[in-house]
Amino acid sequence: MEDQDRAELCFPELFNASCRKPKLQQADVVLMYLLLFICVFTVVLNLLVIISVSHFRQLHTPTNLLILSLAVSDFLQGLVTLVEVQRQTGCWFLGDRMCSLRVYVATIILGASIGNMILISVDRYVAICDPLHYSTRVTVKRVKMCVCVCWTCSVVYNGPIIKDFLTQPDLYRSCYGQCVGGTDNISGIVDNVLSSIAPVTVIIILYMRVFVTAVSQARAMRSHVAAVTLQHSRTVMNKKSELKAARTLGVVVVVFLMCFCPYFSLSFVQDPSVGGLFSTFAYLLLYVSYCLNPVIYALFYPWFRKAIRLIYSLQILQPGSRETNML
Repeated sequence: MEDQDRAELCFPELFNASCRKPKLQQADVVLMYLLLFICVFTVVLNLLVIISVSHFRQLHTPTNLLILSLAVSDFLQGLVTLVEVQRQTGCWFLGDRMCSLRVYVATIILGASIGNMILISVDRYVAICDPLHYSTRVTVKRVKMCVCVCWTCSVVYNGPIIKDFLTQPDLYRSCYGQCVGGTDNISGIVDNVLSSIAPVTVIIILYMRVFVTAVSQARAMRSHVAAVTLQHSRTVMNKKSELKAARTLGVVVVVFLMCFCPYFSLSFVQDPSVGGLFSTFAYLLLYVSYCLNPVIYALFYPWFRKAIRLIYSLQILQPGSRETNML
């Protein structure tokens, strides 16, 4: 009987301190394979976005660089989720330090995703609400700097939030073979405000302004489209292009908020019976969001569909493929 009990432990040699191996139900197995499929889908699709924007020189625009940064964070999140699937469905054999590193990396990537969404909202705000100064205010160099600042802030910000867990990686686990993270109450409240409530508020305010301005500009273009000169027609085409980009990235932002808010609302759920079911739904929705952005690009951006064809046909390996006309 004792040998059978030991066989069910993650670390049989630590009989009194080891966790038991999780017993997966059929629903858990289905969920595990679903998450694995989502992870692979996320990694492959976002890798296509990264290759597309990085390889083709014509796609090196300020807006596309923000899309590239978002794709990098989603790609990394897909890889981290693979580790998360193993953690939730089995024992943790990588040790406490790797557990704390996993939590830290995951929070950095999530923070960078939120920062990228804010930068995309600011980019569309300037493009739509102040189009005359967009080309001078939003340049490739400045966007690269903002992206670097975004990732750096995520690294610096998340360190103090989980500093206790980083210095004492066994602080929140109850037995060996378990990998759980956490923060103290004060840090948790501060983190909820700074990493969820404040960014979501900023994004919503910016895109509400973008939406109102875009609607008024669309009406103005429809009313004057028949009386424009050739020079003005080019201006109209540029405005249409910016409005289309605002619509596409608006869909990206809305989808992100829809998938992001349930995850961060978990901290406000007090009822354990609701928390278990709701947390499964919230985590699954968050994981799905990482693979949705490339799907949105494929639906709205012809250049992404063309880039996928060139990548799969290996034409990007040909000399001079970087200069291919993608627009």
